[in-house]
Amino acid sequence: MRCPFCGYADTEVLETRHSPDGAQIRRKRRCKQCGRTFLTLETAALTLPRVVKRDGSREEFDDNKILRGLQRAAAKRPIPEDTLEEIVEKVKQRFLQEGLREVSSERIGEEVLRHLKDVDFVAYIRFASVYRKFETLHEFLEELRNLLGRDICQDA
Repeated sequence: MRCPFCGYADTEVLETRHSPDGAQIRRKRRCKQCGRTFLTLETAALTLPRVVKRDGSREEFDDNKILRGLQRAAAKRPIPEDTLEEIVEKVKQRFLQEGLREVSSERIGEEVLRHLKDVDFVAYIRFASVYRKFETLHEFLEELRNLLGRDICQDA
């Protein structure tokens, strides 16, 4: 690694430490030319898949977009922000592990719902109603039936 002070190409590693989660390595280095020390942080350069939208267009995977959707669904619900961020991270990790080049927005939404289902019923229904674009009361009730696993609102 080049020295950020003098540009010399040869440095030595004095100390290496791993972050508690193992996702990052911190190295203390010394330049063999000028003798100055500096820190470097190493993380894996992982590539998230591109998202294929319903209309066929493609865009970069945007975890902030998922988080905003979760925040809207969880508005005025007793769900800590950390919990929403954990869901986003789990979704992201799932698609990183699969190593796909592309993933459909529908698949991302289903993965979000899979995690949200265990967190908050109301937030799940809110997210599902926007994501699945319920057009009739029957579609909405069918989702409730599937979620609850029993018959509800038989007359609807």
